[in-house]
Amino acid sequence: MAAAGAACGGDASRAPCAFSPGGRRSLALCGPDGRLRVWDTPSSRLQHEYVPSAHLSAACTCLAWAPPGGRQFPSKEGPRRKKRKSEAAEAGEQFDLLAIGTAVGSILLYSTVKGELQSKLDGGHDNRINCVRWHQDNGCLYSCSEDKHIVEWNTQTCKVKCKWKGDNSSVSCLCISPDGKMLLSAGRTIKLWDLETKEVYRNFTGHATAVSSLMFTTVRPPNESQPFDGITGLYFLSGAARDRLLSVWQIRSDRKDKNAVMSFTVTDEPVFIDLTVSESKEEPVKLAVVCRDGQLHLFEHILNGYCKKPLTSNCTIQIATSGKDSDATPKPVPILAAAFCSDKQSLLLVYGNTLQPIIERVSLNTTESHVCLIRDVQKTMALQTEMSVTKVKTPVVNKEAKVLVPGIPGHSATIKSQSSGMQKLESKRKPGDKEDSIEDRLGAMDIDTVKIKTKGGLPQTDSFAVLLVQGLESNDPVILNKVLQTRKEALIKNTIAKIPVHAVIPLLHEITKRLQGHPYSASHMVRWLKSVFTIHASYLSTLPDLVPQLGMLYQLMESRVKTLQKLSRLHGKLYLIITQVAALEKIQDATDINQTAKLVYEEESSEDGSEDEMIADKDSDENWDEDEEKGEQSDEEEKGEQSDEQEMAIEKEINGESDLDPENESEEE
Repeated sequence: MAAAGAACGGDASRAPCAFSPGGRRSLALCGPDGRLRVWDTPSSRLQHEYVPSAHLSAACTCLAWAPPGGRQFPSKEGPRRKKRKSEAAEAGEQFDLLAIGTAVGSILLYSTVKGELQSKLDGGHDNRINCVRWHQDNGCLYSCSEDKHIVEWNTQTCKVKCKWKGDNSSVSCLCISPDGKMLLSAGRTIKLWDLETKEVYRNFTGHATAVSSLMFTTVRPPNESQPFDGITGLYFLSGAARDRLLSVWQIRSDRKDKNAVMSFTVTDEPVFIDLTVSESKEEPVKLAVVCRDGQLHLFEHILNGYCKKPLTSNCTIQIATSGKDSDATPKPVPILAAAFCSDKQSLLLVYGNTLQPIIERVSLNTTESHVCLIRDVQKTMALQTEMSVTKVKTPVVNKEAKVLVPGIPGHSATIKSQSSGMQKLESKRKPGDKEDSIEDRLGAMDIDTVKIKTKGGLPQTDSFAVLLVQGLESNDPVILNKVLQTRKEALIKNTIAKIPVHAVIPLLHEITKRLQGHPYSASHMVRWLKSVFTIHASYLSTLPDLVPQLGMLYQLMESRVKTLQKLSRLHGKLYLIITQVAALEKIQDATDINQTAKLVYEEESSEDGSEDEMIADKDSDENWDEDEEKGEQSDEEEKGEQSDEQEMAIEKEINGESDLDPENESEEE
């Protein structure tokens, strides 16, 4: 008994695929173009190809084949024989049913026998479907979504049978127990539900990221002496996104132990897991894990309790090209899926690309720790193409009809029929004419941007957009240099606006590579980078893996900006020093200049007048002082004369000379 399943969890970059149960006769694979393809594994031929009507808006997110055996009806009355015949027909149809989960919340049921869509399940989810699982007994379908709910569907009536909330965040994966009574669900934590009561039976720790894989590894408990209730003692396996450890859990009777009992380590995130279920205590579990890096790891271990150290793979398988024909170095070929065959001694390997995969049966050899298979992928694909019957017909093109090439803007050349072109060439050729050399033909095919001019003399933005896309697809440095050396802002914006969205990421990679070069070219590339982020921001925001794709650009910008503050401080200090040195040099140069006047204004008279006035003022002050002194002297002399006269009068009176005439007195006075 084997169980296989692609990792759930809703990774847009991963192509959902699933092997049909009961012999691995078919492989359902949904490619990046939204088409569902069913391949026959023994012959590697395409059996069915289905294109959903809304495959662009509602992409396929998960796949699940209906289990063999169909539905079991509990009727016990007389006419049950008649019912069993109809039920057997329904079971046969259900064996070929394929459930397809979509990104808008609907589930499609595709019949590989009829080759058409049988029914559509709507109304259960309103967000992306992460995982779908069939019940092995009653034919019910279980689904989980980003809307945090789990839905049980009745596939006969296409209606919701039961719906309940599975987690506080999105539910990413489901798995039904071997007895069909329990359901495992996982977001980040893992829960075990009772399908009858829809109640949580056990809780487990889970992973740090969203769980992408869940499957039971045993159908019987290790201790067979104790009574078995259908679930206690069983082991199950879980893997998570961006987690290199696969954890193994055991459902125990006590509720205390919620941690994993052992783990397997791989080289990268698991993409597809297949295992052989252990049906007894002595039988080991064989595990095949396909990782995102394209390697396959094989494990073989007996589950017998707790193991602290992570277990490494017994064998690692890789596929590479021979490297003898055109390529000198071998190139790795990614493995997409792997499944154990019914004998458990051989593997089905699916490798190559999702549009044209190669399916090969390989015998197991776990004695070697590393096996590298050399395969010529191109030759194998060519043989498959020749063997398969193609239904593609070349359309007959009318001479008067004008057919435009879709896709890249600016391509508006008409498609001419090959026969008319050959007739024209034959009619033009003459026996004496020489055939053009290959160099002349290549020179005529050369596209030069200078030749494509508008009336104003500037190249057209249509031609620039076409040249840019051609340069990115062919990785031609000449064309890229001609386009990316443009400095006009308007031309850059128009060119970026007219390129298709599939060329945005390659253009960002090319700009990132040029940003690491010379600083002059880096400053020029910033204009293109700004236009890309401004015009195509809405498209870039829809990419789920944008951060890893632009990781180099983020690191480059952080490293450049990290030194900006230090450089600004250094620039300020150097600017202060340089200005001070320049000021000192100016002062020193100014002392050496001859300061003799070339022209003198005659303003000395005014200065002399002021000096004379000052001298005159001084003289007047001195004269004023002398006059005061003279006045004082005259007053003193007058006082001295009066005192002398009084003395003389007294002497006269004494001497008898007082009887003088009044006239004489007046004369004397």
